[in-house]
Amino acid sequence: MKIALLGKGKTGSKVIELCKSPEYSHIELEVFDSKNPLKNEDLNRFDMVLSFLNGDVFLEHYFKLLSESGICVVTGSTGFAWTTELVSKIKAPWIKATNFSLGMNLAKEMIRIAAKAQALFPASDLKYEIHEVHHTKKLDAPSGTALSWQEWLEKDSTITSERTGDIIGIHELKIDTPNEYITIKHEAKDRKIFAAGALWACERVKNLSPGLHDFSDIALQVIRKS
Repeated sequence: MKIALLGKGKTGSKVIELCKSPEYSHIELEVFDSKNPLKNEDLNRFDMVLSFLNGDVFLEHYFKLLSESGICVVTGSTGFAWTTELVSKIKAPWIKATNFSLGMNLAKEMIRIAAKAQALFPASDLKYEIHEVHHTKKLDAPSGTALSWQEWLEKDSTITSERTGDIIGIHELKIDTPNEYITIKHEAKDRKIFAAGALWACERVKNLSPGLHDFSDIALQVIRKS
């Protein structure tokens, strides 16, 4: 499997590191960045593109090229909305994610259950709070993952953000009832979880139908089949 990697930042560097291990010896990886941009003539050498670029850079410099080429793409680029217009331009199978942690999908299932809390408590008595913490170099706030949590919850909720140190990622949902708190928390210990999840997606993207697919939907299909 031949992958063109866009970006070698915090997560991209972990992809490079993983691909040097025996477990990923079947993957040929080539890295492209601002000094060595991916061009149209490069694409026929690869099975897919994996992007961890900032969303603005991905949209401005690569979306048109990749969507018109018909190549498979796995992207963790965030900070923008996947509009109907953008999605309509995708000709090949693509997978998007706000967070490539496979364990995050267990949290998604828990959040979907937590969203049914009003079956046990009066809806007027419930308050939903989402708090996320990331490193100081993360530009978008709230994080794409926090917005996904709010989407999965399908309830009005407050989102707060914190940027401190080199925190990889902490997301917490707190449900405040009159007499108890219920909390769901996910904390990333190592950025390798995002790299491993992205490579997991790369293994599966070519088997999907053309169009944009959500990483969590693909992972949850596996969970629900088990």
